Amino acid sequence: MAIVIKIPSIGESITEVTLLKWVKKTGDFVERDEVIAELESEKATFEVNAEKAGMITTSANEGDSLKVGDVIASIDETAEKPAEAAPENIKNEPLMKEVPQGKAEPEKTDVKATPVATAIIADKGVNPKEVKASGASGKILKEDVLAVLANPGKIAFKGAELKSRNERSEKMTNLRKTISRRLVEAKNTTAMLTTFNEVDMQPIMDIRTKFKDKFKEVHGVGLGFMSFFAKACAIALTEWPNVNAYIDNDQILYHDYADISIAVSTPRGLTVPVIRNAESLSMADIEKKVIELATKARESKLTTEDLSGGTFTITNGGVFGSLLSTPIINIPQSAILGMHKIEERPIALNGQVVIRPMMYLALSYDHRIVDGRESVGFLVRVKELLENPALLLIQQDPIKTLLEL
Repeated sequence: MAIVIKIPSIGESITEVTLLKWVKKTGDFVERDEVIAELESEKATFEVNAEKAGMITTSANEGDSLKVGDVIASIDETAEKPAEAAPENIKNEPLMKEVPQGKAEPEKTDVKATPVATAIIADKGVNPKEVKASGASGKILKEDVLAVLANPGKIAFKGAELKSRNERSEKMTNLRKTISRRLVEAKNTTAMLTTFNEVDMQPIMDIRTKFKDKFKEVHGVGLGFMSFFAKACAIALTEWPNVNAYIDNDQILYHDYADISIAVSTPRGLTVPVIRNAESLSMADIEKKVIELATKARESKLTTEDLSGGTFTITNGGVFGSLLSTPIINIPQSAILGMHKIEERPIALNGQVVIRPMMYLALSYDHRIVDGRESVGFLVRVKELLENPALLLIQQDPIKTLLEL
């Protein structure tokens, strides 16, 4: 008896998915609950598991757009599991290959080239991957290497020739469609404005240098920058609640918690998983959650729950070298903080010009709900907390507290 595998229901608003990859192919024997395919919705990627053990027959192709409820495969429960056989090239070979003393095994390489071409490549330091082979069976000829040397400083796009005028088209994935739609919607439906400031990162860098080894020993995770920024933003959000609020029709929806979304770049596009109740987490808890979410994003394991909600977003363009940018609000949120590259710059400090590791911060916000005073006040507070990390714990300057100021 054969059972059919259908696209499962992902959520109320999701009706279409893309078949990213078949993990199993037609004719394979699958065990119950074994992953057979990876799908992508407009929010996340997820796996499809075999409901029964048996032989699978696929009925959809990678890249297909499918509706919830569509049949993608069938499993024949009556098929017998094939006996596992040892690979022919292994069972008759000894476990270890003896190498005569004084002789090393030749290094294996996938590059095939004629002796003359090989000599030129070695002499001129040419990267074989940049050479387009024209010989039989993909062999690099002398003329191929000389062609590269004859065009110094000139490169071709991958898979194309010099002076190529080729164009390619690829279907947008559901995730990319959603990113595009939401970014345009954010620009068209919010009164977006950006305010800037800069922060001296020396105090945080000193703390990381002093405590990073002990922190990792105790907590099993590295001490990064994100925990400082998430903690500073969580504190500032409690003081400037409109930055943490939504507009819901003609109502303002306030949140008495900080669910901070962190922008994570993946090969398939930008995702924003959420750190729940960041205001209630320790520095170590935040670092562990960041690693967990980033790992799931890279492995396409994020769930709808990981991506749902969020009251405020932090994005770090500095990891790519960005010095300054204006991030776009992650609707329906009202604000997003942009971190940037840390760069040594001369600044005036106590009447002296000194070199300090500085970072520009950018806060984009919806001016319909967040006024200029609130946006600037929020960003100044984040700057104050980052430049005086002890305030992340006590939140007030000890001297001001003593003087009841």
